[in-house]
Amino acid sequence: MNSTNETNIEQHREAIDEIDKQLVQLLNERTKHALAIGAIKTAAKQEVYVPHRELSVLKRICKLNNGPISDESLRTIFAEIMSSALALQKTMTISYLGPEATFTHQAAIRRFGSSLRYSPQKTITDVFMEVEQHHADYGVVPVENSTEGVVTSTLDMFVDSELKIVAQILTPIQHCLVGRPGTKRFNKLFSHPQALAQCRNWMQKNLPTIELVETSSTTRAAELAAKEADSAAIASSLAAEKYGLEIFEFNIQDSHNNVTRFLVLGRRCSPSTGNDRTSLMFSVRDQVGALHDALTPFHKYGLNMSKIESRPSKRKAWEYLFFVDVDGHYNDKHLENALNELQKQCNFVKVLGSYPNSD
Repeated sequence: MNSTNETNIEQHREAIDEIDKQLVQLLNERTKHALAIGAIKTAAKQEVYVPHRELSVLKRICKLNNGPISDESLRTIFAEIMSSALALQKTMTISYLGPEATFTHQAAIRRFGSSLRYSPQKTITDVFMEVEQHHADYGVVPVENSTEGVVTSTLDMFVDSELKIVAQILTPIQHCLVGRPGTKRFNKLFSHPQALAQCRNWMQKNLPTIELVETSSTTRAAELAAKEADSAAIASSLAAEKYGLEIFEFNIQDSHNNVTRFLVLGRRCSPSTGNDRTSLMFSVRDQVGALHDALTPFHKYGLNMSKIESRPSKRKAWEYLFFVDVDGHYNDKHLENALNELQKQCNFVKVLGSYPNSD
């Protein structure tokens, strides 16, 4: 390398050092303002974490971005900046369906950053209980996958829980084939049933005779593959890193539009942002046309329903509960009118939460 190149590199490094100095000062200045806002919220007994404000910040910084940093990278950076400020304001605990390194864990970190305290739970019921009993500030649970459908245990928990959906997280699911470093053949494959189902075609083509072993999570699968020779697991890259495994194949899921939707559980709904989604549940009377009549108010007021699922009520034989996602906030006039009319048509109506209609 000639002296001219060395001089240019040194000049760039000096510029970076000066910018880093300014960044540190500005980040601390920003954090001071965030702490002041947090103190005001705490005094007023308001929630410190505000999903709609977080969303507006991320949208604003992406509009300011002229590159070369990607919008996704900027969102990740600012998520960590906000996470560090939250951690200074209070000891915030996020409960999630564990164990560590699962896709739910990844989704929680994506939303809240890595500076907060995370509490893995064995079941979805446990996540709800932790938040209900104030052992955790928020909970994160899966609710549906774009290829395998709804997570029924999450829906069932809302029947008796008073928790609200305060945000959603849409996370692309990227499955990897992992195993002990240097392994040349695989006799056994560990993974969660959902992961196995999402990689069915890939397995039939590439590992048609391998023994399949279902596990409680993809992280547990990675743990078992780390202990057993000539075995592999379908798991996340985070799980591979956690157990020191080699990634032999990336993105082996059959659909590359494989996305899981996670819900953030809290105690208070987010205020209206102008672009919201409301989740609710209801039961109808046992009579002809009851479901049609219940859905009519949504059509009447021009409200788009993005999802409807039915589940046995578990209270009475052949009685069903319907879970609906509809565009709008429950405080919006059109949706408020539709809900009032829905009440007249149903035995039971419950709003599960209104939250920003984006990730």
